[in-house]
Amino acid sequence: MTPSFPIIELVDRYTIALLKHNKTQANQDELIFYKNQLCNYDLTKIKIELQSLYQIHSQIWQLESDLKSGRETEVPLEEIGRRAIDIRNWNQKRIALKNLMAEKLNCDIREIKLNHLSQ
Repeated sequence: MTPSFPIIELVDRYTIALLKHNKTQANQDELIFYKNQLCNYDLTKIKIELQSLYQIHSQIWQLESDLKSGRETEVPLEEIGRRAIDIRNWNQKRIALKNLMAEKLNCDIREIKLNHLSQ
């Protein structure tokens, strides 16, 4: 049985998988898995939002790249702090966008963060 994700998680995972695939070509099966589940939705209703979510993940990917590649010792602590704040700000936009897509597709599940860094 194929797992089913709420749309807020599905679009998020799909755009991350698409970005990863575009950067590395290493996750074709993962991308197909999410793409197949998206067939259950009318993506024309959220086309612009999907593109925006992809761009947000792209920005986060860039901000995290030095830290994920083991080069964090080459990045000054002040810069790491600035990036953390930028990532928090992008994540705020990401959550709002995911919830907007859920609304447009008439899905009841929303992402809510309480006392979280992304607020």
